[in-house]
Amino acid sequence: MVELPPRSLTALPVYNEARHVDDVLDHVRRFAQDVLVVDDGSTDGTAQRLAARRDVRVLTHPTNRGYGAALRSAFRYAIDGGYGVLVTIDCDGQHEPQRIPWFAAACRDADIVSGSRYLRKYAHDSAPPVQRQRINQRLTAELNQRLGLQLTDAFCGFKAYRVAALARLQLTETGYAMPLELWVQAAALGMRILELPVPLIYLDEERSFGGMLDDADTRLRYYYEVLERSIRAAGLRAPAAVHPVGDGRTA
Repeated sequence: MVELPPRSLTALPVYNEARHVDDVLDHVRRFAQDVLVVDDGSTDGTAQRLAARRDVRVLTHPTNRGYGAALRSAFRYAIDGGYGVLVTIDCDGQHEPQRIPWFAAACRDADIVSGSRYLRKYAHDSAPPVQRQRINQRLTAELNQRLGLQLTDAFCGFKAYRVAALARLQLTETGYAMPLELWVQAAALGMRILELPVPLIYLDEERSFGGMLDDADTRLRYYYEVLERSIRAAGLRAPAAVHPVGDGRTA
């Protein structure tokens, strides 16, 4: 078994995951000693389940602030706590906790280690939702061509970070578009990025991106707005959009 580097923290952003939270955390605790849960204003009993545990640390947002906001709270906790490596993993049962030590150890050679569901095929891969896969492919290609990256999966939530690198980022996005801002800033700062393959696991459950963003076209426009804003804020002279929204190729 791969050993975790010293002072490693594993963090899970959680919102209304009462069905999964205990099983996921039980599995995570087998592979990570220090575990943080950021409860992003859950209203389904998740908070009560977390309160009954004594083996994880919990940060609570009184109201739902968004996936990106939950991750930013985890980033700040890792920075303030003096950790060397932060691993992030979702709490919906779509990531395999046994890979946590592998991700953390890979930070010896990278600033950001990102999971990729498309880097290799596994025997039991799920079929991804078509619209979500197309949006992911489109934004991944956009990031690669405009920022000189070599990503295969821009939106996988299973990641590991050198905390010293996290401290250089100035993230502001609170929703699901936060990874786009992160990739832009990582490219602008010349960070070392490594992808590791992970299985493609989708449960038979609906995910909400929040109100109007559940519409794929609206979500894609929002992602492009965040990408353009992030590129301008970083002062990058990136090429024009490869497939601008409204060109008839909306996912």
